[in-house]
Amino acid sequence: MKYLFLFISTFTFAQQTQFVDFKSVLGRIAINPIEKTVSGDVRYNFEVLQSIDTIKIDAQNMEFFDVMLNGKPIDFKNTQKQLQLIFSFEKGKNNLTFQYLAKPKQTMYFIGSEANDNVQIWTQGQGKYTSHWFPSFDDVNEKVVFNMNIVFDKDYQVISNGTLQFKSELNGLSVWNYRMQKPMSSYLLMLAIGKFEKNVQKSKSGIHLEMYLEPKDATKFEPTYRDSKRMFDFLENEIGVKYPWEIYKQAPVRDFLYAGMENTSATLFNTRFVVNSTGFEDRSYTNVNAHELAHQWFGNLVTSENSKHHWLQEGFATYYALLAEKEIYGEDYFYSKLYESAQQLKFASRTDPIPVLNAKASSLTFYQKGAWALFSLHEEIGDKAFKKAVKNYLKKHAFQSVNTNDFFTEIKKVSNYDLDNFSKVWLETTVFNTQQANILLLKNKSIQVLFAVEKLKNKPLLDKKDFFKKIMESDVYFSVKEAILNQLKNEKWEDKESFFILALETKNVQLRQTIAGTVNEIPESFRVHYETLLEDKSYQTQELALYNLWNNFPEKRFKYLDQSKTWMGFNDYNLKTLWLTLALSTPNYTREKETLVNELIEYSSINYEANTRQNALDKLLAFKIINDIVLKNLVNATTHHMWQFSKFGRDTIRKLLKNPEMRFALEKIVPDLNEAEQFQLQRLLKE
Repeated sequence: MKYLFLFISTFTFAQQTQFVDFKSVLGRIAINPIEKTVSGDVRYNFEVLQSIDTIKIDAQNMEFFDVMLNGKPIDFKNTQKQLQLIFSFEKGKNNLTFQYLAKPKQTMYFIGSEANDNVQIWTQGQGKYTSHWFPSFDDVNEKVVFNMNIVFDKDYQVISNGTLQFKSELNGLSVWNYRMQKPMSSYLLMLAIGKFEKNVQKSKSGIHLEMYLEPKDATKFEPTYRDSKRMFDFLENEIGVKYPWEIYKQAPVRDFLYAGMENTSATLFNTRFVVNSTGFEDRSYTNVNAHELAHQWFGNLVTSENSKHHWLQEGFATYYALLAEKEIYGEDYFYSKLYESAQQLKFASRTDPIPVLNAKASSLTFYQKGAWALFSLHEEIGDKAFKKAVKNYLKKHAFQSVNTNDFFTEIKKVSNYDLDNFSKVWLETTVFNTQQANILLLKNKSIQVLFAVEKLKNKPLLDKKDFFKKIMESDVYFSVKEAILNQLKNEKWEDKESFFILALETKNVQLRQTIAGTVNEIPESFRVHYETLLEDKSYQTQELALYNLWNNFPEKRFKYLDQSKTWMGFNDYNLKTLWLTLALSTPNYTREKETLVNELIEYSSINYEANTRQNALDKLLAFKIINDIVLKNLVNATTHHMWQFSKFGRDTIRKLLKNPEMRFALEKIVPDLNEAEQFQLQRLLKE
């Protein structure tokens, strides 16, 4: 592949201090995917408001050359964290130019390979990390307007913030010019390069909605992006403030670090949410989709000034995502999710000593308790007042940084509600307000029935059997019926079988999945009923059912394996990897064991995403299908950029090292590993 060239011109509203006002930055950078480096030249325009002798630009582990102020050389200091410009700056306008070279240790990720024609390059600047690949500002309060000119191999698609002004071609390269018109924090700058196909829709307000997928996933567009436009239109109306950017893009990228990231006007999300209609039942992108979209207002339009007020981003995004889902799935779904998070918060409050208004609060606290605080406030002051306050808050502080008092100020203008007490109860204490939560939850009829069911938890089945049967035969929301099944777990089979049959007859996918996971020991009398789960439009249900049936009825293993032979499952091949392990573990089922072993091992290799690899490695190790290639693939996992996968690799190797034979096998492969793999394995061997 040709070296990849990026041109970035960035207009900056950053560092709005009493000393310096950065106006613009024009950058030209090149990305070398082989060396994994970024190099380029940059031009900043800024105005000095008061005399100052040092100006700082955040830049992690970079080298700088030809640093010039107004066309003349200037002294500078490179701390490896900042470019510090040393000069007796006086009031007036200036321009700064320099060249730089960086090898990002994080933030910019290189996925795939040229040999496999599946290269992807994407960035993730969450918090303050963009300065690892582009000289910028780590402080979220520094707002920047970005323009990007990107030159890249014409066979690849380039996605970045803002609208595409033009695209031209020259000598096998394409020039992409993206433009932002409004300021944002530097951590929201993004870049994604890969082979994508684009689908464009338009919102009611005229905003272009660009949705990307890799060509191999083109048939999955509808279920992956289902209800995207509907949620966009809903949130714009519900929030009461027009979408603040000119365009909205979404693209899945391989081995992404999180579920999604709300870069301004351009969300990236994990490919695990790229699904067909069956996969949609278990891995819908809907909530992540709505959450990242809500961030375009709460986080991107207004940004919390520091981590203490992080709930203004995550609490708001979580709550408005739930409101969007309520629009799609209904009130019962909405209250069911609130009940679920209330249970989590109630349990967590027993051991979690950190409240919402604390920079060290947990994700559960920032997201779910923050959302509960907003739900409570919304209900207490009324819909009209709440919406007016939110609208005024966003408009007053648009493209600025905010704190909790800024939001409270707008609430005070529309309501006399006691915000001091509200803050103490919801934001400053760790105890979850179960009493108020229950009052709010009980406005929903399904929750009323659920509470009635929960009150019978310690009652004998005989005393509640008729009541439970009536509920199972009603049209109450499935989560209520699920609560009944959970109460029946420890009952004798003959006493609960009829309830499980009723649950299966509901045809509700989630309820049937509960049966698939609950009944691990399947009585012969229930086998035929349980076998129907193999036909469910749910890959998760099929996985549970296939394993449990195979495990419970050895004499029927050939039948189950034949029935599931062509299954693949999610894009992490959960069903295929399970089928391979079961087929290999079934005596006399196949004469092609070597072929099946090689296929399963291949899924654990670097040619696949982390989720697929972990699925395959899990099954290979569980069924003791281990050779040098499996061990090498496991060691390679420890070097992966996804911490979850690298941790899985380390933890699994630690377990294997307890076995002398496995220790010897791992020691034997050390010379065949690359430098990074050797470092990780030798460190584990020395523990």
